[in-house]
Amino acid sequence: MAQTKSKGSVNRLIDADKTDPRRQAALETALANVERQYGKGSAMRLGDRPMQDVEVIPTGSLALDTALGIGGVPRGRIVEVYGPESSGKTTLALHIVANAQKNG
Repeated sequence: MAQTKSKGSVNRLIDADKTDPRRQAALETALANVERQYGKGSAMRLGDRPMQDVEVIPTGSLALDTALGIGGVPRGRIVEVYGPESSGKTTLALHIVANAQKNG
């Protein structure tokens, strides 16, 4: 009979792997190689720098604003909206434009 691991034991294995010094050294080496090949700032760790205060334009959807993490789309930046036909890309863009005009 095959033994199955409980979810808790798998999580402990993953957590133990995060603190493994060999894993950390390999990760640092990989990040150094990426920065050497593609330039400084090409790869970043989440939480290395404090979050920047960015002006945003709300999308008109509270759920989407929350999912984007900053409360909307960044003002003055290029944003690409991708999806299949009839998925609401134009409607979303028009809502963003309306909110930008409303907020000035």
